[in-house]
Amino acid sequence: MLYYLFTYLDERFDLPGAGLFQFISFRAACSVILSLMISLVFGKRLIALLRKKQVGETVRDLGLDGQKQKEGTPTMGGLIIIAAILIPTLLFARLTNVYVVTMIIATVWLGFVGFMDDYIKVFKKDKKGLAGTTKIIGQVGVGLIVAGMLYYNDNVFIKTKITDSPASFQTAQALNDPEVWKSEKSLKTTIPFVKDNEFNYAWLMPDSWQTKTGMFILFALVVVIIVTAVSNGANITDGIDGLAAGTSAIIGVTLALLAYLSGNYIFADYLNIMYIPHAGELVVFISAFVGACIGFLWYNTYPAQVFMGDTGSLALGGIIATFAIAIRKELLIPVLCGIFLIENLSVMIQVSYFKYTKKRFGAGKRVFLMSPLHHHYQKQGYHESKIVSRFWIISIMLAVLTIITLKTR
Repeated sequence: MLYYLFTYLDERFDLPGAGLFQFISFRAACSVILSLMISLVFGKRLIALLRKKQVGETVRDLGLDGQKQKEGTPTMGGLIIIAAILIPTLLFARLTNVYVVTMIIATVWLGFVGFMDDYIKVFKKDKKGLAGTTKIIGQVGVGLIVAGMLYYNDNVFIKTKITDSPASFQTAQALNDPEVWKSEKSLKTTIPFVKDNEFNYAWLMPDSWQTKTGMFILFALVVVIIVTAVSNGANITDGIDGLAAGTSAIIGVTLALLAYLSGNYIFADYLNIMYIPHAGELVVFISAFVGACIGFLWYNTYPAQVFMGDTGSLALGGIIATFAIAIRKELLIPVLCGIFLIENLSVMIQVSYFKYTKKRFGAGKRVFLMSPLHHHYQKQGYHESKIVSRFWIISIMLAVLTIITLKTR
């Protein structure tokens, strides 16, 4: 909203300083500062309200140190994160940008699904929360909406450099020169460790199936799988104080850098990576995301004063997945979101092996002392603060590796 206001004031009255709102970097800085302020101020008041309403976490006794002390800690703190993301985005981002609109829809949709799950657990006193089928339907639904918006919207495309053109690549005029760049509406995405760092989903289908509808079905299937997997991964990771929020902040910083580079034709040309027009605007959104996660950590680090609940964890995972898809970096998720992946895999391995050994030997056996993986280390006697810190360090290493893959071919 403020973008349009200051653009008008700059054009109409030549207001000093109004032109700053044309710069993504300036609006991104405003976005992260405001999101931090909202998290800190709104967070404190929301926690007090949740305590007053007795919206406390019910903790199952898993035999972990310090677990019972967390009984009654306010939950549904994900509302802090969602507010701190949406308000700066609405104020500083260009709301006509299809990528920004897609991110807002994904945030609200998955935040609502998570909120309903928390609401049933807290107010209806049903520990199971929202039915698993209903939760999956919600994730599939947002996946289909995201796929439809990114596939059918005319403003979603990439620009490919024509390498044999004699024209300069370093001017704005050259950007719109058909002899220098050509617009391409395709399902190309980024893949590491190959020659051009590009992969086209069309390669997975026979030529006879490569119709507009056929390609959308394939793309929608990929989007639904990624959104569901990452949102569930974030949900599982949110098991000890500060782990999900801190990891998400690190991932968010990496995504912000990737979006800025991919949305700027000079950097994209220099680094020889995919140029995605209009994607740079997403930096404003993801800056609010990072600020919201860091601000939430003020209250969520050990000992936590509030838990994000499914309201926050499902939204965080869905945002990360949708954002990665929008900037065509979704195939980097196994590396970038490695913490989410190993947490997910630890549960799958534990459950599968237990069922297999129970069926074959009559008694179930376990690979880990407890899953998800962070509980395994708690069982080994590590304090949760040490576990979180080490997981953050691993997440930073994975983030650096993700960036390096852009030039590793």
